[in-house]
Amino acid sequence: MTDQQWTGSRRVLLALGGLTLLSACAQPQPRTAAPPVAPTTLPPSPPPPSPSPTPTGLPRIPVQKAPRYVVPAVPGQKVVALTFDDGPHPVYTPQVLKLLRKHHIKATFFVVGQEAAGHPGLIRSIVDDGHTVGTHTWSHADLHRLPAGRVRTEVGRAVDTVAATTGRIPELFRAPYGSWSPAVFQVCAALGQSSIAWDVDPRDWDNPGSGRIRSRILGQVGNRSIVLTHDGGGDRSPTVRALRGALPILIDSGYRFVGV
Repeated sequence: MTDQQWTGSRRVLLALGGLTLLSACAQPQPRTAAPPVAPTTLPPSPPPPSPSPTPTGLPRIPVQKAPRYVVPAVPGQKVVALTFDDGPHPVYTPQVLKLLRKHHIKATFFVVGQEAAGHPGLIRSIVDDGHTVGTHTWSHADLHRLPAGRVRTEVGRAVDTVAATTGRIPELFRAPYGSWSPAVFQVCAALGQSSIAWDVDPRDWDNPGSGRIRSRILGQVGNRSIVLTHDGGGDRSPTVRALRGALPILIDSGYRFVGV
């Protein structure tokens, strides 16, 4: 075979090979089926939270027209309730607790939310001794001068603070300065708070001296009385001294101490 013949033959072979390759590439390639995609299932949307004026609240109660000034009657007994406002205080509240423990008296403490937040251990000590904790607003505000929204904040924030500290929602409320209003009663009802006043005020908040505090308590108290005193908000050492003298006399006079 001559070089010219070989060259022509080689061209033919190369051309045939190229056609075969193009034919192979043109054949449809087998396709791997993609796995079926499961339909997307979204979890159900959570229901919207029910509206509440405060994260922790008791069921709504009837709206009061006035606070309660005395305790319920107990047939055949003279009863009196001892209450403390404006605490807890790191100096005077422990002194009050020690005195109450000595005489086996249970009392009610209407605490200011800011003070409760600052002294949670004292709140727990009050509860551990078997006393009742109520609230006295967050900042000792005069609620009668405030719009309803601010009233709700003052009351609700104090309630939340005590609930978070003790694990139990307080149920009793006392307005600073005895300053109630229709808005206050509405808010308290929405939060399940009963408003408690007093009928014995020795004016210990005015620091008249332990002798006057003592004589005013003994002179004003009667069956079913609610006595207002303070364990915070100022120098309460005269109050502690007055109670040291007054409590044994009330006990010897036949009074039994009860909750509000």
